[in-house]
Amino acid sequence: MRKVCVVVGSRANYSSVKSVMQAVTARSDLNLQVVAGASALLDRYGSVVDIVKADGFQPSAEVHMLIEGETPVTMAKSTGLGLLELPTIFEYLRPDVVVTVGDRFETMSTAIAAVYTNIPLAHTMGGEVSGSVDESVRHAVTKLAHIHFPASEKAAERIIRMGEDPQYVFRVGCPRIDLAAQVARNGDRLLEKARTCVSKEGVGAAVSVDDSFLLVAQYPVTSEYGEGEKQINETLMALRELKMPAIMLWPNADAGSEDIARGIRKYREHHRDDSIRFYKNFAPEVFLYLMTRCACMVGNSSAAIREGAFLGLPAVNIGTRQTGRDRGRNIIDAGYDRKEIEEAITRQLQNGRFPSDAIYGDGHAGERIADILARLPLRIQKRISY
Repeated sequence: MRKVCVVVGSRANYSSVKSVMQAVTARSDLNLQVVAGASALLDRYGSVVDIVKADGFQPSAEVHMLIEGETPVTMAKSTGLGLLELPTIFEYLRPDVVVTVGDRFETMSTAIAAVYTNIPLAHTMGGEVSGSVDESVRHAVTKLAHIHFPASEKAAERIIRMGEDPQYVFRVGCPRIDLAAQVARNGDRLLEKARTCVSKEGVGAAVSVDDSFLLVAQYPVTSEYGEGEKQINETLMALRELKMPAIMLWPNADAGSEDIARGIRKYREHHRDDSIRFYKNFAPEVFLYLMTRCACMVGNSSAAIREGAFLGLPAVNIGTRQTGRDRGRNIIDAGYDRKEIEEAITRQLQNGRFPSDAIYGDGHAGERIADILARLPLRIQKRISY
């Protein structure tokens, strides 16, 4: 039985790999190992590890690797700390293959640790184009990885153009779309859970999922470090002008997170706002259900582009964090300007829902990945392919 080790380092990591974990667990020829670490272990980011456990996945190991401060220096040091800790965990668990997700700093730690300990590395969501340091990390991990699971046709083509062997590049779709498809089919079962989460958790104005609302998720852009407070203030002032109920997520653990958090705190201190409610985190299915219910999604999360296209969700993408990412018709781009953001949201409210676009997959990525990991020979010597 092959041991498949998945490293979960953040809420984005978990939603991006949960369907793979489900598919691996469902097979008799695979054994799932889960390593939880970084912001996934911290209450300030919503205790993702508790959600992982509630979903029935018991971590085989936990690794504290996040140095607080949310600066470029602490992000680099956290990457190094992960590289110090993960080889020991891999030596203990002895997985047959390690699965890492996307483009975060913990992804880089995981990739280097696996490769140097001679464990085949499988990488999901490679080959994509976006802004910030994520672009560099994503392509660096591609060059380290042995097995590639890109989400889209263009992403697969880019990986091959980077010199990766086509026989190890599998266009499977995005595992996040699997969860979106499940929620789209069975969303009504989540209504009461979503009502409870929205009303009982968070701080700020009273918001109901039964009314029309905005869903807001805006994160720091690492290449624009120091600008986050000003950027989030423009978004908040646009929301204030609209006076529409809004569910807003707290920022992630990237460099610049504290700038955005400070902007939110200052806004709450200086403005009596009866329309915005702020939350640390939601379980992946609840967040996706909110995407199916909201009138428009606002911010710079890739969820608006990936799951949003599949769900036909009107979305306003702010700033440069997603620059160049393949997208569907559901997106309107806006700069860091309150008036521009307000006008874009108003246009999307008028547009309403869009047709579903399967640019990032059809909802079966996890099953495909598990099947490939079960049958693919794992003695892989990396060479540039021309």
